[in-house]
Amino acid sequence: VQLQASGGGSVQTGGSLRLSCAASGRTFRTYHWGWFRQPPGKEREIVAAISWGGGRLFYADSVKGRFTISRDNAKDTLFLQMNVLKPEDTAVYYCAADQETTDWRLSSLTSDYEYWGQGTLVTVSS
Repeated sequence: VQLQASGGGSVQTGGSLRLSCAASGRTFRTYHWGWFRQPPGKEREIVAAISWGGGRLFYADSVKGRFTISRDNAKDTLFLQMNVLKPEDTAVYYCAADQETTDWRLSSLTSDYEYWGQGTLVTVSS
C-alpha cells in the first residue's frame, strides 16, 4: 500500500504548482483524501481535504481562493492546484487517506488519516 506524492519544486512568489498523489497497492476511491504540509520547524497542518465522492471540501483559511483540491477516482489520484504561491507556503506537502467514508465526517485532523505519502517539497522564494 503506497501513496506517492509528486509535483513539488521551487517557484517564485505568485507562481503555481500542481501536486499529484497516486495510490498503488489498493484502491482509495472510497476514502476521504487530504493534503497536509509541514513548514520548516513547525508542526504538520491541514491544507485541504476532499470527501470520497468529491461533494464535500475543506480548505485551511490560509489557502482559500488560491488552492484547489480535486480527485480522479478512476485513476486513484489526488491533486492540489496551488496558485498565487507565497513564501509562507514553503513546506513539505503530504497526501493522506482516511478510510472514513461518511461524507459529513470529512476530517481536518492529522490523527484521523491512516495512510500517508512520503511528502514532496515546495519552496516559494520572494
